[in-house]
Amino acid sequence: MKLLITGGAGFIGSAVVRHVIRTTDWSVANVDKLTYAGNLESLAEARTSNRHRHFPVDICDRTAIDAIFREVRPDAVLHLAAESHVDRSIDGAAPFIQTNVVGTWTMLEAALAWWRTLDAEARQRFRFQHISTDEVFGSLGATGKFTEQTAYAPNSPYSASKAGSDHLVRAWHHTHGLPVLTTNCSNNYGPYHFPEKLIPLIVIRALRGERLPVYGKGENVRDWLHVEDHAEALSLVLQKGRPGETYNVGGDSEQRNIDVVRGICRLLDELQPASPHRPHERLIEFVTDRPGHDARYAIDASKIRDELGWRPRHSFEAGLRKTVQWFIHNPLWWERVMSGAYRGERLGLAHE
Repeated sequence: MKLLITGGAGFIGSAVVRHVIRTTDWSVANVDKLTYAGNLESLAEARTSNRHRHFPVDICDRTAIDAIFREVRPDAVLHLAAESHVDRSIDGAAPFIQTNVVGTWTMLEAALAWWRTLDAEARQRFRFQHISTDEVFGSLGATGKFTEQTAYAPNSPYSASKAGSDHLVRAWHHTHGLPVLTTNCSNNYGPYHFPEKLIPLIVIRALRGERLPVYGKGENVRDWLHVEDHAEALSLVLQKGRPGETYNVGGDSEQRNIDVVRGICRLLDELQPASPHRPHERLIEFVTDRPGHDARYAIDASKIRDELGWRPRHSFEAGLRKTVQWFIHNPLWWERVMSGAYRGERLGLAHE
């Protein structure tokens, strides 16, 4: 199979590329313009594979995308390219609208044009797989979970832009017949995670002995999914999913933010016994909450489990330990990232 993967140098995208190169004989055309969160080093051994090729192209550049389709002749598109950080979307929504909405529209138009050139058998096989988020559903109360039938109610500029892209994908299927698949995932974590997100930010700041900022009282709840489990799910949906369907992908691992932070601190106390910053919990500092901070997300992943047979392999406890160990053992990766456009500063305060 020949894959065209957008955003393949990002956190989830690079995990998908690594998974494909390690476990299949498929080829990957990796379209990623390398924004601040894109990093070719995250591809690990896939970077030097003769089945992987990087195209430093903006997904909004229709001419360049059309040329890639003609050159690569993909059997499927996995569309992961997106601006993804809620706090950044609060500070400035324009890049989110451009990449997540206009970029998705551009990819759909290019894929549709390519699909229409294929013979009947190739058209039947082709897939456009769109990777989205549970944040499009808004916020849950104390009970219940998001299902594939949950109404959309995005509460941040980021989630609104992703909701818009989801609707475009659905429309291109129902209007034009393009064979699409959509997945909505819960919060990912794991190796190569860009350090503006909660888990890597806390690990790195704790390793440095810096204050550990926790929004509000830390009571917001997220359902955590190890990125390698997510990559496996996406591969399975691509191969077995039914065109036009959506699949929720969750880790069945609900955790309060404060419990995640304390768990990281306990792991670092154990794994870094000589650290002068022990006990690391003393570094925790509660800060002003994010504007419009959703209280709770939780995914009902029974559809992908029952129909496709997918289950996450990592418990949150095992996955978090594995992740903390990875950051301890790979300081060169995150030190280079932190020396660039992002240095751990507070984003998303919103301006009065």
